Amino acid sequence: MRYNKIRKMDIADGPGVRVSIFTQGCAFNCKNCFNPETHDFTAGKEFTDETLNKILDLCGNENIEGLSILGGEPMHPNNIEGTTKLAKAFKEKYPNKTLWAWSGFKFDEYIKDKEVSNYLDVVVDGQYVDALRDPKLHWKGSANQRVIDVQKSKQAGDVILFND
Repeated sequence: MRYNKIRKMDIADGPGVRVSIFTQGCAFNCKNCFNPETHDFTAGKEFTDETLNKILDLCGNENIEGLSILGGEPMHPNNIEGTTKLAKAFKEKYPNKTLWAWSGFKFDEYIKDKEVSNYLDVVVDGQYVDALRDPKLHWKGSANQRVIDVQKSKQAGDVILFND
């Protein structure tokens, strides 16, 4: 997996102050994506064990509420192994902090049966649709996207939306 950037203190991508990693590479190329520099799979930096440990160290700050994994596309086949490794290590070290991810893939069609779903608290799913853009939406860019409580959804066997 490759990544574009790490934000040490992010207040835009999930509740509270968070650490965020933006994976590199996305095949969706949504019109007017807010992060087009993350689309090229060959750009960015290599995600290594050193990178993983740096993120875990950053998350140890008592002011950090959780980790957010965005992109690019963290659930793309090129990235999902690294995303899963990071998600598992994060939840093992910080079981009481939240893990959020954004994906153009649909939760119920692609993500729910992946190992990564065992570690996610919330996933914002669905591709960004510029015609459905609404800046008033919370945690998502377009009205078709869903903010899903992953563990409640897995338990219920149906999509349960996150209630913030």
